[in-house]
Amino acid sequence: MNEWLEGIDWAGISVVIMTAVLQIILILIVFLIIRAIGKRFISSSFNRMGGQRGMSAGRARTLEKLSLNVFSYALGFMLVIFIADIFNYNVSALIAGAGILGLAIGFGAQGLVSDVVTGFFLLLERQLEVDEYVTVAGIDGIVEGVGLRNTRIRGFDGTVHFIPNREISTLSNHSRSNMQAIADISIAYDENIDEAISVIQKVCDRIASEDETIVEGPHVIGVQSLGDSDVVLRVIAKTVNMEQWAVERKLRKEIKEALDNHNIEIPFPHQVYIHKEEKA
Repeated sequence: MNEWLEGIDWAGISVVIMTAVLQIILILIVFLIIRAIGKRFISSSFNRMGGQRGMSAGRARTLEKLSLNVFSYALGFMLVIFIADIFNYNVSALIAGAGILGLAIGFGAQGLVSDVVTGFFLLLERQLEVDEYVTVAGIDGIVEGVGLRNTRIRGFDGTVHFIPNREISTLSNHSRSNMQAIADISIAYDENIDEAISVIQKVCDRIASEDETIVEGPHVIGVQSLGDSDVVLRVIAKTVNMEQWAVERKLRKEIKEALDNHNIEIPFPHQVYIHKEEKA
């Protein structure tokens, strides 16, 4: 045993190991430099495109995230090839294996292929872009990223949802035009409806002159419904995208204060307690 150990060229093995380690370190350094330069180049390129006519900022950010994703995958694959070459592994066999793996994925992982195909058409047809408000697979939120495999949606409560592209059978995009703000205001049955509409419309006209996010209206369209204890008046306005909720809140606040100032009752639930005294 000792003779066998003495016959080993430890110096040569040490040189080979050190050489391999240094090569790997050098490759990793080059990899990090190329990745940093590539990401910066892609980001700056799409930032310039976003400022050009014909491409929206959201479209530019969407393609930027997708390009960064593809670039990272390609660079990672090249890193594996170069490291394999250091250990004298047959790179052509690795590439051929990747091709066989691709065929296996095509036949066995149809869900993944469906994700990629669906993601491609989502981007090609511009059905959604980063920072848009959408409803996807029953989930409402803001688009944070669109990839070839999944779409990332951040809900309004802060939760991030990763939705496989193949599950996007129906998509509602709420950000492609002006939005509609709706405020339903209740008044009591005893109140004068025409007077209430006049008071509310004056408030709407004042808010329209003050708020630049309102594109059209607000207008009191009339009696929306008759409830058990109230008459519901509906106010509608068109607003800049994503500003509809702020306008609705402002309308409710200002209208409530105006109705109070004019002694117009906004009904609320009442409870009546009847106490029956026992006879002595």
